Amino acid sequence: MKSIIKLSALLLLASSALASVNAYADDAETEALLRKNGCFKCHAVDKTKKGPSYKKVAGKYKGKADGEEHIVKQITSGPTVKLEDGTEEEHKIIDTKDPAKLKSVAQWILTR
Repeated sequence: MKSIIKLSALLLLASSALASVNAYADDAETEALLRKNGCFKCHAVDKTKKGPSYKKVAGKYKGKADGEEHIVKQITSGPTVKLEDGTEEEHKIIDTKDPAKLKSVAQWILTR
């Protein structure tokens, strides 16, 4: 019985470690997509640039039922946005149609 408990504990630790590695890999892949699309030219994680910080965006939409949906719409439809200096321009459309990648971007932003 003790060996079964030890094995269960080891499997639990291994799955936690693997989940952590996968989350990091997903974050790295998502950040690479954001860099490729020039998102960090206008946004930073924790400071205002031409656009709001991802932390500010997350604060606005985190916990809202349509938060993820709003972010995906924002990065796929090119709406006119008001910039921090008061000017307006069309938001850049991210160069992917993959729903999993779009969801990953939205989740990445919401967890900042």
